[in-house]
Order: sequence, then structure tokens, then C-alpha cells
Amino acid sequence: MDVRRVSNHNRTDYPLSMEHKHGKVNPCHEDRFDSGLDSLKEDEPMIDAEESPIFTDKDHAHECQPWMSVVSEDGDTFLHLAVIHEADDNVLNMIKLSQNHPFLNVQNHQRQTALHLAVITEQPHLVERLLKAGADPLLVDNSGNTALHIACKRGSLACFGVISQNCQRHLNAIVSFHNYSGHNCLHLASINGFVSLVESLVKLGADINAQEQCSGRTALHLAVDLQNLSLVRQLIDLGADVNCSNYGGFTPYHLTYGRQNEEIRSQLFERTAHELRDLPESETDESDLEDLELSEDEMYDDIKFGK
Repeated sequence: MDVRRVSNHNRTDYPLSMEHKHGKVNPCHEDRFDSGLDSLKEDEPMIDAEESPIFTDKDHAHECQPWMSVVSEDGDTFLHLAVIHEADDNVLNMIKLSQNHPFLNVQNHQRQTALHLAVITEQPHLVERLLKAGADPLLVDNSGNTALHIACKRGSLACFGVISQNCQRHLNAIVSFHNYSGHNCLHLASINGFVSLVESLVKLGADINAQEQCSGRTALHLAVDLQNLSLVRQLIDLGADVNCSNYGGFTPYHLTYGRQNEEIRSQLFERTAHELRDLPESETDESDLEDLELSEDEMYDDIKFGK
């Protein structure tokens, strides 16, 4: 089953196609993530369990109750708001009343579900309850991230563990799926330097040599870009292919040119095939190699118009 998104009206929207996953990709841009928490108004009232209409009829869990259709100007339901405010009792009551109901998967204006927000706010106990009640782990937000992608990006071992244990059926699809910046879960964990998560993902079956879709870098390429020696060592120990080239023909060793960490350079030199140690024949020089790690915005900072 493909990772997918649905509309704010609970209707199935266009699923992310295989063309996006393995062919055409969106333009590469800096991976950005806005949790939506800051969009709450300061004067927005906290949910009151005694006054809320949510708790007036507990005998009709699967009927569409009026409170299920109430949303804020940001598209947040009572469930979204309760998760954001960490109002556990309210969240648990709503989950109980919404077992396997589409209400659990309503997305706000940033296409975040309650499950996304539970990971963002680091509440693994709610992540587990939501999943067991029927929350869909395949839904993606505006950045193309599932809840597991967010856990990997934020380094949440607890939420990662809960999702991986409760989503065995869809785990392979989620782990291998690329978000709208071309990164899968392993890439996000590597970019943010979460060595333990990288190890956990590989043990769960993540392809350690998977290439991100912007420039074809593997997790090892990314580790070299970040000059993260411990991650480089870990990936090598886990079996990363040091001879894998990105879309420009550069191996991880090539990316050590012009970099200061001699230990990383030494580690890769010893393991890289002799015929792959020299730079590919092109007009690219060492300064160009350094630009490979820059974001799109950074790459064009020096453009000037006119004389």
C-alpha cells in the first residue's frame, strides 16, 4: 500500500504515485517542517472536559457527532487541539469515542493528523493509543512526511519504537517512502545525526544504500557531507557500500576532498576501490564539491543582476 494523503473532508485524495517515488521528483529544496503549534492564538481557549460537547454522549462512538465536525481556523479539530495542549484525558476520551472512525485521520491545513501532532509533541503513549484505535500511519503532511518520518527527523526513539511495533503491515512502505524533499526515513535520521535511529532502521530492513532523490546521495554520502565520523563508522559497520556513486558520479570518498576530517578520509580511502579513488573526469573542481552540500537558497546567494 502506498503512503498517501486524504483531504480535509475525509475523502480519499490522489495517492502518491510510483512515478513520484521512482521517477519524476519535485524540485529539491531545503527540508522544512512547521509543526503548526505556533499558529495557535494566545487567547485560544484550552479544552475543558466539563464544558466540551465531546463528553455528552458516550454510547454512540461510531456515529458522526457534532463535535467531530468542529474545526478551528487552522483546520484543527478538538482532537488536534487536545493533543497540542497535552490534555490527556480529553484525547483518550475522544479516541475511545472514535474507534476506527474517519475523525481520527482528519488533517488540518498543514495536512497534519492527530498522529503527526502526537509525535511532534513527543507523546508516545498517545501515538500508541491512536494507532490501536485506527489512526492511519500512511498519511503524509504538507512536506510529505508520515508520522515515522517526523520521529526520525526529530530523533524520537520512543515514538519510533511505538510506530514500528504497531505498524508491521505497512512498515516497509513507510520506511522506503521519500518525502517531498526526496528523503526517506534513513536519510532524515542521517541528516540529523541520530546514529541509534540509523542502526534501528537498517535492522528493520531499510535499504542502507538507498539514494535520496535530489542528487542521489546515500546515507554515507550525507554522513560525509556532515563530517559526522561516528555516523560514517556506523554506516560502514552496517554494510554501507563505499563505492556507491551519487547522480554526479561521486563516491563518499570523493566528498572528502577539501574537508578537514582526515579520519573520515582515511576510513573511506582504505575501503574505496582503487579505480574509484580519483575524481571523475569533468570540469568539477574541489570548490564545486563543497557546493554539493549547500541548500538551493545558499547556492544562489551570490547571483547579481546587472553590471
